[in-house]
Amino acid sequence: MGVGKSTVGHLLAERLGVAYRDTDDDIVAAEGRTIADIFVDEGEPAFRAIEKRAVRTALTEHDGVLALGGGAILDPDTRELLTGQRVVYLSMQVEEAVRRTGLGVARPLLAVNPRKQWRELMEARRHLYEEAATAVVPTDGRTPEEVTEAALDALEWKEA
Repeated sequence: MGVGKSTVGHLLAERLGVAYRDTDDDIVAAEGRTIADIFVDEGEPAFRAIEKRAVRTALTEHDGVLALGGGAILDPDTRELLTGQRVVYLSMQVEEAVRRTGLGVARPLLAVNPRKQWRELMEARRHLYEEAATAVVPTDGRTPEEVTEAALDALEWKEA
């Protein structure tokens, strides 16, 4: 959350000469409501089922840069689909997350005590991100352009 996946994803796609897609955007378009509204109206399990379908569809249809929502990695089937793909985990410390997002604005999983909840989410997810990742790129104190360059270097991708 707030790591810059959309910004960096767009920059990577531009540099590589491919299309960009974000499964969170796909979900909002398909459902006609925000992710926060889906969480409130139907709960996290229902959202995760929608997210799982969106990720599977995007991985099947799209061959450019694809950004996944932060919780997509929780699903074992999604992790299996990511096997063999070039996956970049953009990492960030809680202090940077606070600086960038304020932690809490339209973030349904961070509604109460956002710093504590962010830490708990990251403790539960970090190992999954790292296992799925081809490359881990720290974003703290870096511009989106610097993160993009680091991702290209880490994966030895060549620009278009």
